[in-house]
Order: sequence, then structure tokens, then C-alpha cells
Amino acid sequence: MGKYDFAAVEAKWQKYWEEKGTFRASDDYSKPKFYGLVEFPYPSGHGMHVGHIKAYSGLEVVSRKRRMEGYNVLFPIGFDAYGLPTENTAIKDNVHPRIVTDRNIAKFTGQLKSVGFSFDWSRVIDTTEEGYYKWTQWIFLKMFENGLVFRDKTNVNYCPSCKVVLSNEDSQGGKCDVCHSDIIQKTKEVWYLRITEYADKLLKGLEEVDYLPNVRLQQENWIGKSTGAFVNFDIKENDEKLRIYTTRPDTLYGVTFMVIAPEHPIIQKYRDSIKNIAELDAYKDECAKKSEFERTQLVKDKTGVKIDGLTAVNPVTKKEIPIYISDYVMMGYGTGAIMAVPAHDTRDYDFAKKFGIDIIEVIKGGDITKEAYTGEGELVNSGELNGISNKKDAVAKAIEILEKLGCGEKGVQFKMKDWAFNRQRYWGEPIPIVHCEHCGMVPVHYEELPLRLPPVENFEPGTDGESPLAKISDFVKCKCPKCGKDARRETDTMPQWAGSSWYFLRYCDPKNDNEFASQEALKYWMPVDWYNGGMEHVTRHMIYSRFWHKFLYDLGLVPTSEPYAKRTAQGLILGPDGEKMSKSRGNVIDPNDVVAEYGADVLRLYVLFMGDYEKAAPWSESSIKGCKRFEDRIWALQDMITDGDEYSEKLRSAFHKTIKKVSEDIEAMKFNTAIAAMMSLINDIYAAGSITKGEFGALCTMLYPFAPHIAEEMYSSVFGKILSEQSWITYDEALCVDDSVEIVLQINGKVRSKIMIPVGTDKDTAFEMALKDEKFAEATSGKNIVKQIYVQNKLVNFVVK
Repeated sequence: MGKYDFAAVEAKWQKYWEEKGTFRASDDYSKPKFYGLVEFPYPSGHGMHVGHIKAYSGLEVVSRKRRMEGYNVLFPIGFDAYGLPTENTAIKDNVHPRIVTDRNIAKFTGQLKSVGFSFDWSRVIDTTEEGYYKWTQWIFLKMFENGLVFRDKTNVNYCPSCKVVLSNEDSQGGKCDVCHSDIIQKTKEVWYLRITEYADKLLKGLEEVDYLPNVRLQQENWIGKSTGAFVNFDIKENDEKLRIYTTRPDTLYGVTFMVIAPEHPIIQKYRDSIKNIAELDAYKDECAKKSEFERTQLVKDKTGVKIDGLTAVNPVTKKEIPIYISDYVMMGYGTGAIMAVPAHDTRDYDFAKKFGIDIIEVIKGGDITKEAYTGEGELVNSGELNGISNKKDAVAKAIEILEKLGCGEKGVQFKMKDWAFNRQRYWGEPIPIVHCEHCGMVPVHYEELPLRLPPVENFEPGTDGESPLAKISDFVKCKCPKCGKDARRETDTMPQWAGSSWYFLRYCDPKNDNEFASQEALKYWMPVDWYNGGMEHVTRHMIYSRFWHKFLYDLGLVPTSEPYAKRTAQGLILGPDGEKMSKSRGNVIDPNDVVAEYGADVLRLYVLFMGDYEKAAPWSESSIKGCKRFEDRIWALQDMITDGDEYSEKLRSAFHKTIKKVSEDIEAMKFNTAIAAMMSLINDIYAAGSITKGEFGALCTMLYPFAPHIAEEMYSSVFGKILSEQSWITYDEALCVDDSVEIVLQINGKVRSKIMIPVGTDKDTAFEMALKDEKFAEATSGKNIVKQIYVQNKLVNFVVK
């Protein structure tokens, strides 16, 4: 057999699969189905990197195996193509975002096809196409209709570089997700989706699905459900009450001051009676310059101003306590006011020390002269709660007291906030709402969707953060859909997250013009059986898409309450230097380069062999060469084929064990050990000196999901058939059991030797065989054997003196 020409073979089979439509999902809904989903990529100008290859290779292997198992497989791909990076490139290069997007999609498509992924290319979606975003807008209007869309004036995270408002999720750490510039605070009118309405449903839904434990935990933490109490503090100077939420109502006796957000409406309401209003206004102006991250980080100097003219009353002690404004309390979190228990909260302790406020111990256990005690213990200085040390009992009793006093009640809160759902940019879905002086906010008629993006030459957003669409009078000026009078269109666009919140539904029926997908298709394909993606998307994207799906479920438009039955994640591929790949570090590996040098199959094998699929691993040039040698050894086996459709006596057990191992490891995403098992089998075959046709067919089948091009070529060459049309191979459990097993031989618990013995050997025979071992016999010679221990199939241990 000559040298393997991977370039010619891979091109041949990629052409064959495409022409034959090998990987197209069938419309035969009588077959068992498998829906495998990968996160569709954002088509950047840089093209794909090897991290994309790893992300898609896991379910690629599973999908190829499922087809051979007789399933109707939907394994689709598409492009999440709206967003700021494309628009920023368009501005920089003075090219329309549509052209940039099409160019990038073409680049990604070429890369994906060169690796030979078994995607159903007949179902490709692009979130920027009118036929797709028509339904994004349609779902938005359904949410508007059902009270899940609202506008509110609030402080927002604004990126001065991208000139756009960002959600908290897109500006974590006080930096813009896109350009990494510092975020500033601006007051703007913002569109919101009321995702908090679904907080409980999103939490409960996690009990119905098979997610990795860390995926589930991250979602639970993001939603952040807490139980506690709402408490009303009277204001001494008027009839007003300050309402707070706390998870620790049992510490109320230790409350010595309150802190409210500088933007709290009570300040505006009573500004005439507040003596230091100018000082409060100045402090509020300073806070407006800070990002949410800067305001809420724990490690920083505590700043604030005491309100002169408003005093709170502790509802259980009846003591008067001061009220401060401070930047670390935000209006968007809870009620915009907190009670401070400095003896048992580090931030409150630091604040109290700085401003000379009383610190009262209510939980025994620490030394509050030195620091706050944040542990548990017996309650003291707490009236009726004194002596209670069980937190649960103390909280329940405190709520009972509050309800009796009429100043509080049990409550639940969530950390998750409503989703800021707009961008002041061009390259996004237009929000289909019209503003009318007479009718207010009016939705565009459904039959007029899609509301198209108008053509523009200048995509630059305004300096005040206004959308470029606001400059297009033909777009802005319109008639009210309700009363027919002059009105103006909304000029903000949707965030990139909009299109990715329902894309998995569109794959079920991507060319449907009458609905986002037919009920028949959705009933058959949903839920997604297995979704794999990055850990960085398990909160934002997954929670957003689960929210959209649950909303559609409540309307009776989708058949399942959860979109994804199972969710797994892949680890990063690090650069050869062990660092995260980035252009600036110069450690990015381009899959095109690897395919050109080694071929697609070697790249596929390597990204799955480099380590545990869920863990990060560095790129290694020597290891990829090892996968190339493995491929060459497999190719050379064709010179060793002998007649026979059965397994040979020498290799029967090895084949059955390997088939079992590979089959089970694919399901467990242990791809590296599946490949290692095949490598071990190749060693056994070379040691045996020959391979039957039957064995060769089984080997090609096992190899096919991992390295499909070479497997197809060898199988068709030997059998004259198409491997992708064959069935997955089975194994005989009885032949997977070892006839013999290696046991250790110990003297006084120390290993002296190892021997092979038949499985199930009895005690006396095992001792006899152990003493025949030269090293063991020598170690026991002349010694007094006081005890003989045998653990069947594992060890022999002689205790000697």
C-alpha cells in the first residue's frame, strides 16, 4: 500500500458527502430521532481557531455514531452574525456590515467543510437574514403583548468607545465585552425584557434536565434565589417608610444605621427638608461617573454622606438610627436601601468604623473590637431571640416578630435582574415598535414583519449614544399603526443575544415562511437531545434562551418546557505556551495550517486525544505528530488483510473489548481514552501479524466517527461499500471478560512482584502460584510465615517474621 495522500482522499469524500446529501436530516418523522446541537459561531474576520474545532468535534463523533445506530440525526450549523465586532469592522474599513458578514460566513463555511464536519448544510441559518429576524421580531412582539417588554429610565453601562449601552452581563468587571474599554454610567431610556418573571421557572426547570453539575450550579448562582424578609423602617421626620430586604432578619437588633442608593427617590421627594442636599447632590454626581463594577466591588475605600434631615427608626429596638447614601448601594438591586449590621458584616463594619457609628454584637463568637464576626453562633442582645443558636429557627422567629409588629413579612428575592434589551447601533434587528404621542408605544402589525434595516452609508453612532437609525428620517417618520397619525419609529436595535435565544427552534424547520417552525417539526425534533458548548455561555446565552423557550411554551407554541435535555461543555485549547490563545500573544493555531500539513482527520483525532474533553489542554506539536503516525499505521494495515469475515482467535477478545470501550467512551465524552483503546488495538494487530477482512471492517467502523475520511476510503477500497451507510458494530459482553488477571504479590504489605493468574483462581492455587514466582519465593525463603492473605483477582500478601 503506497503512502496515504490525505489531501486527495479528504477532498474526494467531502465532495461525495455533499453531493449525496449524506448528513441531511430526513423528514421521515417515524424514525427515532437525535438532535445534537453545537453553539453556532459568531463569524469574525479572523476566521475559526482550533478551539472551534474541539467545540464541534465532540457532538460530531456522537452524531456520526447515531446515524450508524439508525437514528434520524439533526446536526445543524448556522451563524450568529449580528453584533458590534462586525459593525466596528465595517466602520473601520468603510464597508457595509452585510458585505463583512457575508465574507466572514464564507470564510467560516470553507473552514468547517475542510474539516469534514457532518453538519446538515441544507439547514444553515444566519440571524441577519430577513427570513430569520422576521421571527425574532415576531417573538419580541409576543413578549410585548404579554407584558414582558417595558421601557424605563435608568443608569446604564455605557461604552464610550463602542458608543453603546451594555447590559450588566456584557460589561462584567467594569469593562466592555467587545472592546474592553472602561464602562461609564449614563442615564438613558432603556428597553427591558422582564426575565425576572421567569426566575422561579428557570430554577425549577433545572430539575428536569441533565446538565453538568458545574453548569447547573452556575445557573443557580446567576439566578440567585434567596429567602428572607422585607422590613419597613419608619422615617422619624415624616410618614415615609424605607423598605429593605434581608436574608438575616434575626440580626435586626444589631442594625445601627441604614444606607440607601444616592439615586433613591426619597431624596428627591424630601429634598426641601434635607439640610445638606447640595452635599448629597455632589456625591450623586460623582457616583454617576463610576461603573457598576467600581461601585459594588468589596475591596475599596468606603465613601458616603450622612443625610441631615432624615432619620430611620429600628423597628424592633425603636432606636433612632442615621441614614447614609453610599455608592455601594444600587437602585437596581433589591429596594435600593439596606440595613447595616456592622458587627457581623465586613463592609458594614468598615463603614461604621470610618463614620464612627455604633457596633452592637448580636451573634456570639468573635471579637468585634478587632473585626466583624461573620460566622454563626448564639444570639445575644436580641430581645426574644436571645439564646437561639440555630440560624433557621432564629430567622423564622424574627419573621414572626416582624409580622406581629406589622412592619415586615417573609419574602423572596433574586440576584438576576431584568434584561437590558437594546443597542444604539445599526447592525442588529430593528425593534418593531412605533412611538405615538396619542397612543404611546404601539407594536408594528405582525403582517408587516420583518421591519427591515434601512440601507445606510454612515454606521457611526451619535456622540450622545443615539442609534445611526435616528439620522434616517425616511425610517423614523411613520404613521401610528393604531390611530394613523404621525409617529416615529424606535431607532434602537436588539442585542446580539436576541437571535441566539431561539435559533435551535429554527433548525427544526428553517425554510418555513408562515411560522418560526411547524408544530409537527417541533413536536418531532424538540427538545435538543444533547447540547455542547463553552462554559462562558452557560449563564447568559443559556438562561436567555431557556427564558424565550419557556415563554413560547407558556403560549403553547413549543411542545417542551425545556429546550435542552442535556448540556455538556468542552475545555479550552491553550496555546503551546500554556496560555489562552490570543492574537496579541501570537499563540493562535489556525486549523487551516494544520489541515494543510497533516490533514483533517489528524486534526480531528488530535483535538479529541489531547486530554479530558471537559478540561483545558495546551497544543503540542509532538502529540499531533503522534496522531499522524497512528493514521499512517492504520493505512498500512491494508497490506496485512487476510480472508475471513470473523474475528481471529488471537484478536477476538481484543476487538470485543475495544468495541465496548469505544462505544461507551463516546457516550461519556471520554474521546481521548477511546482513541487510546484503538491505538492499543493497532499494537495488538501488528503483534498478531495479520488482520481479517471482518476485523478490518470493525476497525474502520470504530475509527469512522473520529477520522471519517480515511475510514471511508479504506472501507470502500476493501469492501466496495460506503461506510457511512453501514451500521454501528456490536460486541459480546462475555468476550469482553478477561481470562486472566494480573495480581500483586506482597510481603508485609510491600509489593515484591506481580503475576498473571486465571480469573477466579481459588486461594490455595493462588498461594501455590505465588511461591513459584522467583522474586516472591526468594523474599519468603527462610522466613516464618505467620499469615497468608488472598484478595481474589487482586493480591496475595504474606505476613512474615
